[in-house]
Amino acid sequence: QIQLTESGGGSKQAGESLTLSCVAETGIDYYCMGWFRQVPGKEREGVACHDSGGMALYADPVKGRIFQSQDNAKATVYLHINNLKPEDTAIYFCAARRGTCSGCELSQRWYHYYGQGTQVTVSS
Repeated sequence: QIQLTESGGGSKQAGESLTLSCVAETGIDYYCMGWFRQVPGKEREGVACHDSGGMALYADPVKGRIFQSQDNAKATVYLHINNLKPEDTAIYFCAARRGTCSGCELSQRWYHYYGQGTQVTVSS
């Protein structure tokens, strides 16, 4: 079991930048990490992930504006969002999959654990 805690959400204006953090209680060395977001009434969608080799995958709607990074020593994964848009408004969730991985997926089923989420609200 791994406990994930997100932070860094808040209210922003369109065009601003934001960095979300996800701290893993037991470390992330043996997990593959990703980020999802969800708008009320819609399915949770994957936005970013990293495999064990550091190769990243980003969803097409956010490609070029969203970047995932991680600091294994701090057991922390980050999601950097640039040029925020109102459509980025959502609850953002950190996700973890047990084990190492070659490649990663943006499918909910691929991950074993999720955090509680942090709200991001972007106004125009």
